[in-house]
Amino acid sequence: MWQKVAKFKGAEYFRKALYVHTLPCLNTQLPREGHEDQGLTKDYATSPLHRFKKPGSKNYNNIYPPSGTLHLSNIPPAVGEEDLKALFSSSGASVTAFKFFQKDRKMALIQMSSVEEAVESLIEFHNHDLGENHHLRVSFSKSTI
Repeated sequence: MWQKVAKFKGAEYFRKALYVHTLPCLNTQLPREGHEDQGLTKDYATSPLHRFKKPGSKNYNNIYPPSGTLHLSNIPPAVGEEDLKALFSSSGASVTAFKFFQKDRKMALIQMSSVEEAVESLIEFHNHDLGENHHLRVSFSKSTI
């Protein structure tokens, strides 16, 4: 996975370049039980937000560098195109195109006006509660609309 993360170097986030540096160690030492962690470390290994924990999985194989197109999934049947466009526009971003997958309306592509807006939108709306026990999954897409 770290080879794929390295592609994220230089993506813009709030008009500043974002760089990811990998560490030579595979594990991070968490504070011992009873010791204060000062909020500097957190274990996401079992978090539902961690989609890339299984090497070779469908999610793991679909890691792409930042692009202006986002892949949306886990969309409930009651949520339509206008709902999603309004959601992504609510943060001030400009949606330039939208398309549900033809065979599966639980997934869609949404095109933002810039890579920077797509990065900000992914951070803002990944795991957003859409109701009906559905939390939106957002990732970068290699496809365009």
